[in-house]
Amino acid sequence: MKAVSLKEIKQELNTLSTTEIQELCLRLSRFKKENKELLTYLLFESHNESGYIESVKHYVDDEFEVINIKSYFYIRKSVRKILKNIKKYVRYSQKKETEVELLLYFCQKLKDFSPSIKYSAQLQNTYNRQILLAKKIIATLHEDLQYDYNLMLEDL
Repeated sequence: MKAVSLKEIKQELNTLSTTEIQELCLRLSRFKKENKELLTYLLFESHNESGYIESVKHYVDDEFEVINIKSYFYIRKSVRKILKNIKKYVRYSQKKETEVELLLYFCQKLKDFSPSIKYSAQLQNTYNRQILLAKKIIATLHEDLQYDYNLMLEDL
């Protein structure tokens, strides 16, 4: 089965009633965890972006606390998992300010992590790539936000 274009889907959704669209959304949420997470964001958290950012930060804190520190292999694996989930949460929001704030928070947690990341080239490279990505995104923001985020970036 070939998927139709987004334009065709939009036209078809315009012909459906509210209850039919509701049934489609509920059915869609049954198939993938990401669909349910996106619906949760859109329905409950999109109106309070700062609360959403705080909840993601709490998630990052919790994940950094349970990292197995016996080996850098396990640390790298856990850090990649945390970063993958942060990127997923940023995709839900689609706001550059949210992305910058979460990336800077991730970098701060990684920098303060014990054992130090300076003994692992892969972790140091991950840190540096996220800093560069944050700089690139900051350059696209409003000047006032650029100033605030650049101050945070200098601390890192």
